[in-house]
Amino acid sequence: MSASVLETISNEFAAAAEAVGPSVVAIYARRWMPGSGVVWRQGTVVTADHNIRREEDITIVGADGKTTKAELVGRDPSTDLAVLKLAPAFVVAPVDQTASLKLGNFVLALGRSRSANVVAAAGIIGAVGGEWRTWRGGRLDQHIRLDLNLYPGLSGGPLVSAHGKVVGINSRGLGRGRPVVIPVANVNRIVDELLKHGYIARPYLGLAMQPVAIPESLRGKVASAGTSALLVVHVEPAGPAEKAGALLGDLVTNLQGKPVEDTAQIQELLHAAKVGDRVKVAALRAGAPVQLEITLGDRPGR
Repeated sequence: MSASVLETISNEFAAAAEAVGPSVVAIYARRWMPGSGVVWRQGTVVTADHNIRREEDITIVGADGKTTKAELVGRDPSTDLAVLKLAPAFVVAPVDQTASLKLGNFVLALGRSRSANVVAAAGIIGAVGGEWRTWRGGRLDQHIRLDLNLYPGLSGGPLVSAHGKVVGINSRGLGRGRPVVIPVANVNRIVDELLKHGYIARPYLGLAMQPVAIPESLRGKVASAGTSALLVVHVEPAGPAEKAGALLGDLVTNLQGKPVEDTAQIQELLHAAKVGDRVKVAALRAGAPVQLEITLGDRPGR
């Protein structure tokens, strides 16, 4: 590679850091080292959830040492995102709303240091996969792994393209130590919901179930050819399922017209659903078929 090409690439990344740098902030919400965040919208900062160790007395430091207090709007540990609200006195980041990251793309991870300077780490997109369920239970549109050193304090800051646009939020909290990127589309959805509700609505049935084999004497009463079903071992009092008439000991054989044999299928259904959706349930009760319709509720306990 010629010196002129290297110089061009170097200048492009310097310009990218300069374009996004004023929107990068340091977040003091834990002991010792601050975390990083980015002004995603006017008066709204996005950061990594694991940066927020205390929910009060949060301080933001931005460009030129500008300091202000911030209020925690809400957090979603499952996607490692948190949203803070502050006075609209900081520069909003240039976010690429249609970002499409490809394997091998050169990128910058930006953050702000304890001394309020913008710091960077350079690398490439090391892996790109399809929809990904994190170990914390969240879902991201893509599994995007970074091949760069995400130094302490950079997690929660923006990932920046060579065009000087923010293409995601960096996290060390989802990849079990390996840096990954939370895509723009996911960040927007989480920000919208946290600003609206202060939490992420999680639909639930209000049932605890475990897989069991369907007795041969009952298999003729089940519409599917499956040999397993889910036995209801707990019905939450006043929960969605109890309101729909579910009883302890029911044997759930179908959900939404599809055979169900494992609790993982329940989780798949709930991840794709929203609060208020109606779920058709086919079950066996004392050997007799029953039909229920459960309206998914908003999971309590936040």
